[in-house]
Amino acid sequence: MIPKIQKILYATDLSPNAVYALRYAMNSAIKHDAEVIILHVLEDVDPASRVMLDLYIDEKGHKRIVDEHTAEAQKLIKKRLRTIRDKELKDHPEFADKGISIEVCEGFPAEKILSKAEELNCDEIIMGTHSKGIIANTFLGSTAKRVLRRTRKPVFIIPLPNQDKSE
Repeated sequence: MIPKIQKILYATDLSPNAVYALRYAMNSAIKHDAEVIILHVLEDVDPASRVMLDLYIDEKGHKRIVDEHTAEAQKLIKKRLRTIRDKELKDHPEFADKGISIEVCEGFPAEKILSKAEELNCDEIIMGTHSKGIIANTFLGSTAKRVLRRTRKPVFIIPLPNQDKSE
């Protein structure tokens, strides 16, 4: 039996070129009449750095910073969605306001992508990967590689272009 795609997890680092991969997520959602969950992970610092930060920032200060970054991320995602809806979804008015949710959380990106995909019962994961010079031809980005190695779900890795494709 052909699997039914009902939920797509699109993981983004919010770089300007990430809109390129968002277009693939939206296209897949339209083709499958699926819901899209846009996930951005505020990367947590390593434990050694956390100890140093705790000397200077209390729990309230940390929460305030995370809340500010979460609000900024949601605002940027909503802006990008409006741009795509206005420019590229004119032919799909039925999809323009349907089935898109935004999740912003704190943690280590690969682990959060994997746990959210399970928690939200997603059928596939779509994410972009950056080209980092000559090494890019041999190695995949570390987050994408970690997700690919540990998931049992289909993962679509979209190579992001070098120039800005956000518009």
